[in-house]
Amino acid sequence: MGKIVMAAKIAHVPSILISERPGPLFGKRQGAIDGLKEIGRRARERGADTFLVFDTHWLSNFGCHMNANARHTGVYTSHEAPHMIQNMHYDYAGNPDLADMISAEAKKDKLEVMAHKVETLPLEYGTIVPMHYMNQDNWAKVVSVAAPLFATWQENRAFGAAVRRAIEASPYNVAVLASGSLSHKLVSNDQVGDDQWEQVGSEFNRQMDLRVVELWKERRYKEFCAMLPEYSTKCNGEGLMCDTHMLFGMLGWGEFNGEMEELTPYFPSSGSGQINVEFHLTK
Repeated sequence: MGKIVMAAKIAHVPSILISERPGPLFGKRQGAIDGLKEIGRRARERGADTFLVFDTHWLSNFGCHMNANARHTGVYTSHEAPHMIQNMHYDYAGNPDLADMISAEAKKDKLEVMAHKVETLPLEYGTIVPMHYMNQDNWAKVVSVAAPLFATWQENRAFGAAVRRAIEASPYNVAVLASGSLSHKLVSNDQVGDDQWEQVGSEFNRQMDLRVVELWKERRYKEFCAMLPEYSTKCNGEGLMCDTHMLFGMLGWGEFNGEMEELTPYFPSSGSGQINVEFHLTK
């Protein structure tokens, strides 16, 4: 029987990569890098063989999609910000079997979930950036899940629950990553520059993010899940926070009671709020 060996909410912002280059941001995202590497180290130590990534940078309009290729390989340049992320080589094994199992389980709940085996379907940077730090020697398989923009939070929650059932019925040990921001009101074009990295889009969003982190620390997940649908929209959620809906659906929604461990404290990036945390699974 398979097992979820890790559940984490993680950052994938380009400023993490940029902070490794000479310039005004140099060294300022080391905490985020260390947090991502630690998550990868823990996953490996716990015997994970697959990373399942809920990727809010892969946006889909119709249905829910998974990249179920047997191999993910390519050279990635961001169409959104080619000056920030360019020519990143990646090469990871996929896990089409697990993707097929998740798709089949989700369809039992009448969810339209497609596991694609299309060699020209690339990964997006919500997967590539964390894998760059967690999976550097390609030790684990990778399955990427798109953020379905027009799915309801109820559908995303149900998908997360189906993911758990599928993993537990599989032969795989899986680290599940919700890859996306907290609030996500990005800076306007006239604010772009050296100062953009230290801004959250509004004080309202910043305060809401801090309250969410506080609720997580206090294990007040029932209250968090009750506010999550509104938080997703009112605080400009990246991919409408589909990744967080899916993650908490997998964890058991408001019934989850595990410890939240902060691996990278809350930080701003170009208007968005970012964090790396692990939600420790209860038996």
